[in-house]
Amino acid sequence: MKNVAVIGSGTMGNGIAHVFAQFNYQVNLIDINQTALDQALKTIEKNLDRQVAKGTLTDHQKQVTLQNISTFTVISEGVATADLIVEAATENIDLKLKIFKDLDLHAPKSAILASNTSSISITQIAAVTSRGEKVIGMHFMNPVPVMKLVEVIRGYQTSNETTDTIMELSKSLEKTPVEVNDYPGFVANRILMPMINEAIYTLYEGVAGVYEIDTVMKLGMAHPMGPLQLADFIGLDVCLAILKVLHDGFGNSKYAPCPLLINMVAAGRKGVKSGEGFYRYTAGSKDLIVSDKFKKS
Repeated sequence: MKNVAVIGSGTMGNGIAHVFAQFNYQVNLIDINQTALDQALKTIEKNLDRQVAKGTLTDHQKQVTLQNISTFTVISEGVATADLIVEAATENIDLKLKIFKDLDLHAPKSAILASNTSSISITQIAAVTSRGEKVIGMHFMNPVPVMKLVEVIRGYQTSNETTDTIMELSKSLEKTPVEVNDYPGFVANRILMPMINEAIYTLYEGVAGVYEIDTVMKLGMAHPMGPLQLADFIGLDVCLAILKVLHDGFGNSKYAPCPLLINMVAAGRKGVKSGEGFYRYTAGSKDLIVSDKFKKS
C-alpha cells in the first residue's frame, strides 16, 4: 500500500498529505479548487521548513516529501491508482456521502476508503458504497504532523482485515492508533466537546471570564491549552457541528450546544480561522488577547 489519495486540501487534508508523503507514500492531494491546492503546498512547505529548522528533518527529506505529492482537481483522476483514500472534507454529512459515492464509483475495487471525520457515523458513510467492509474511520488530530494519535473507527461492516491494515499503516507513520467503535463522537470528541461546551456555558452564565476559565483548566488540570482557546483553534463552527451530531445521535440534552456558541457561529466568529472567537488573532502575533466582546468593563 504505497499510493494514497487525500480528499480536501484544508488544514487536516494538507496535514495528512504531509505526513504520508514524509514517510515515502506517493500522495495525490485532491480539491476542486486549484488555488486551495496551491496554498496547501505552501503550507506543507512552511511546516517542513519548521521541521528542518528543528533538526527533525533534513533538507533532502523535505525535498523528497514535496516530490511525493501531486495535486488534482478531478476525483476520478486523483483516485484512479490509489490503494487508500482518506477523505478530509468539511464536517458535513451530505458532502461526505456524495464524496464516498463518487469514490466507490471511481476508486479501484481493492482500495480502502477512510474518513477523517471527527464525529459522523462510519456505518452511515459506508452504507452508500458497495464495499462496506473496506470503509473505516481514520481520525487524525490537529496539527497532523505533530499529534501522535489516530482514532481508527470500525463501522458496522468494517472487516478485521481492513482494521488491521489501517492500524499497521498508522504505525508506519509513527502514529499511535487506537481502535474504537462507531458511536457519535467516537471517544475523543464524545469526551472533549461536552467539556468545551460546559466551558462556554460557564462563560455564558457569568461564572467567570475567558481568561479565568482557561487559566483554571491550564494550571489546575495541567491542560496545555484552555478549552475556550482550544475551541477557537478547532473552529467554533466545527465544535457546533460535532455537538449537533452528539445531540442528534444520543438524544440527550447534555449535548445541546450552548446558545452563546450558536450565536457566535451565526455572527461569523469562528475562532482562529475568522480572526476572532473567544480571543482575537492577528497574523504574525502569538499574543493571546481576549475578544473585546468578553473583556470586563
